[in-house]
Amino acid sequence: MLLKRKESVDVEKYWKDYEASIGEKVLAKSLGQYLSGWTEYTQPLWGLIIATSGGFRFHHFPHEGWIMALSRATTGGEAPKEKTFYIPNDSINSAVIILEKRWWKKILTPSNPTVVIHCTINGKEREVIIEADRNAVSVVEALNSRNGQSLQSDDSGVG
Repeated sequence: MLLKRKESVDVEKYWKDYEASIGEKVLAKSLGQYLSGWTEYTQPLWGLIIATSGGFRFHHFPHEGWIMALSRATTGGEAPKEKTFYIPNDSINSAVIILEKRWWKKILTPSNPTVVIHCTINGKEREVIIEADRNAVSVVEALNSRNGQSLQSDDSGVG
């Protein structure tokens, strides 16, 4: 039995299509796990964190394992849905990245950078917290450059 080779994804085309769908230029992107700060989402979610010409986007793509799919098929439940949120540039007060600086902590308990976005949504202050990979530095740089700010980093370490 021959298996069909999975078609490769054209990454450049994907991002061009994504830009066309949102109507903004993608400046930087990273993988991250949303932790808190957006009241509509109460659980951690994995997704893309994206700095665009218009602001900040978090994009969680739906997925489910085969056990959940089988369970849903027998019980008639709903399939997982795409979850996104958007913070426009004029609502972002600051973006900070927290990096672990203590060498001994990096060795003993490796930690990912934490992105903290301070914003004002509907007149309320929010602090959106996302744990991300190392590419998140470019996302924070892009968010801060919109107002001529430089990279904001908390060098005190995490914890």
